[in-house]
Amino acid sequence: MGVIGDIRGIGVRRGVALSVAGLMAAPALVLSTGTTAQAASCTATTGPYQKQVEKFLGRPVDGRQSVTDCKAIRAFQAKHGITPTIGYAGPLTWRTMNTMLAQKAAGKNPNKAGKCPTNKGRIACVDLTRQLSWVQDGSKLKYGPVPVRTGRDGAETRTGAKKVYWRTVKHWSTLYRVWMPYSQFFDGGIAFHSVTKSMYNPPGSGGCVNMRDKDAKAYWNLLRNGDDVYVYGRKPGT
Repeated sequence: MGVIGDIRGIGVRRGVALSVAGLMAAPALVLSTGTTAQAASCTATTGPYQKQVEKFLGRPVDGRQSVTDCKAIRAFQAKHGITPTIGYAGPLTWRTMNTMLAQKAAGKNPNKAGKCPTNKGRIACVDLTRQLSWVQDGSKLKYGPVPVRTGRDGAETRTGAKKVYWRTVKHWSTLYRVWMPYSQFFDGGIAFHSVTKSMYNPPGSGGCVNMRDKDAKAYWNLLRNGDDVYVYGRKPGT
């Protein structure tokens, strides 16, 4: 089962008041010198992934939490919807960063391992492990790779060979009551489509392959009904 937030077992009552049990489990809070809304917004506790997170953020790597470390971690968490947003270098924050590193390492050869078929003509590949997708013609890369946001724990994007079977440029989800721009369905109710959230916003989608608007639009222009889709791997945290 995945971790939705970076800290578990925190007993919080009305802002900064913590139960005794919560204090035992939660990182210590540092009260900021700013406004009331900013109070109790940062932790002084060193996280289990402190050094890795410091290195990722370009901070001095000493494995000890500092005020500036906390501010940098909090900014990253706020940008990508990681909670609680208190600057703690916990497992979810590091897992998100580690996924970004794996995506960067893919470069312009995301199918180096040959896991996505190259004998299908045009095909959209979805690597759940790296949360990456791209379009290729045979072995020739046509678009991407780009970050995607796939199904959360319990609603995982199903793996295997699929085909685009229905496209609608502005689909309304009656299940989630949201617009799904550039929807291209390839497995029941699972589709490529645009969202406004960060691709790293936990815990994930309801099964669809969420994309940034520009990437979903590019996929819309590249794919047609009948084109192949191949989904493989396992999303971190599921």
